[in-house]
Amino acid sequence: MPIPRRIIIDTDPGQDDAVAILLALGSPELEIVGITAVAGNVPLGLTEKNARKICELAGRPDIKVYPGAVRPLVRRPVTAEHVHGKTGLDGPSLPEPTMPLQEQHAVDFIVETVMNEESGSITLCPLGPLTNIALALNREPRIAPRIREIVLMGGGFFEGGNVTPTAEFNIYVDPHAADVVFHSGIPIVVMPLDVTHKALTTAKRVQAFRALGSKVGEAAAALLDFFERFDEEKYGTDGGPLHDPCVIAYLLRPELFNGRQCNVAVEIASELTMGMTVVDWWGVTDRPKNALVMRDIDADGFFALLTERLGRL
Repeated sequence: MPIPRRIIIDTDPGQDDAVAILLALGSPELEIVGITAVAGNVPLGLTEKNARKICELAGRPDIKVYPGAVRPLVRRPVTAEHVHGKTGLDGPSLPEPTMPLQEQHAVDFIVETVMNEESGSITLCPLGPLTNIALALNREPRIAPRIREIVLMGGGFFEGGNVTPTAEFNIYVDPHAADVVFHSGIPIVVMPLDVTHKALTTAKRVQAFRALGSKVGEAAAALLDFFERFDEEKYGTDGGPLHDPCVIAYLLRPELFNGRQCNVAVEIASELTMGMTVVDWWGVTDRPKNALVMRDIDADGFFALLTERLGRL
């Protein structure tokens, strides 16, 4: 077995974040060095708790969870309880976590880990707003060339936005942080709405989780049953988009995705399009290519992988 890829998951759980964390925990190819929580879908006090609930659900209380940024760099906090419910993990009834929250701040943990570990050995996997990552880059710019890759869920171009007509939630919540990250020079892979809206949690796919007959399978199905109701109503689809697990799936099976290297710029000045990810898909500017932007996914292959891995927990 090759040496596991070492990742830090930066997250604001969220039902889809929870499924992404479970996918990583069920995959021996990945070693979760730590989970850093950020304010996003719900406030930080809930996201750090939710991350620990998921680790305990998977029987992994040994994973270290670090509390991060309580608000965006510049703008006022925006949350999404209308999508994720009051707790952020509405759906299943998960017990309060007993594993401890680490005392070290997420930003210090990211900086320290990247500086102390072998250069190029740490991959960052942000599933929420990019506040913690930007704060770490601003605090210690020397981490940028030492990070192997950032694989993130965020943005949208052909699909437009999901919180404003042009902006996807994660980028909209902290566009200034996203701007820092896209200017960092670190290799970036983007899973935008253009991909995640093709990964729909159809009734049949959710039933496959339930059919695992395990605590994890049952919880995943309950999370997705709750989460998808909002998007089904909004988009008129069978099932809702499963955003964040695409990040982890890419690390495991990059061949499930298809995209191209482009320049991505983030709008931080106009209120009309604040947080828009302007993707130069057709190469019409001379701005340097700074991200591999995905546009297509083998959805059946993605859900097969997800079901198999959740079945291991």
